Amino acid sequence: MSKTVTLRLPESTYERFRTLAQRENRPLSNFIETAASRYIETEQFVDEFEMEEIEANVDLNRSLKRGIKDAKAGRGRFV
Repeated sequence: MSKTVTLRLPESTYERFRTLAQRENRPLSNFIETAASRYIETEQFVDEFEMEEIEANVDLNRSLKRGIKDAKAGRGRFV
């Protein structure tokens, strides 16, 4: 189900978004939603090549598994 969000923007940012949305012939809300989704995808997730590198790193995976086990057991300090 969709949620409504109120967003306060400086006039210059609003005008920039509005202009870009018009260029793509899309509603402003759709432009902002798409831009935010694209940002999250590029900043929060690893790409397939990076994931292959992580999965191939035996020492890293061993260390991660040990860390998960320690966390579940409540051992160590977590920052």
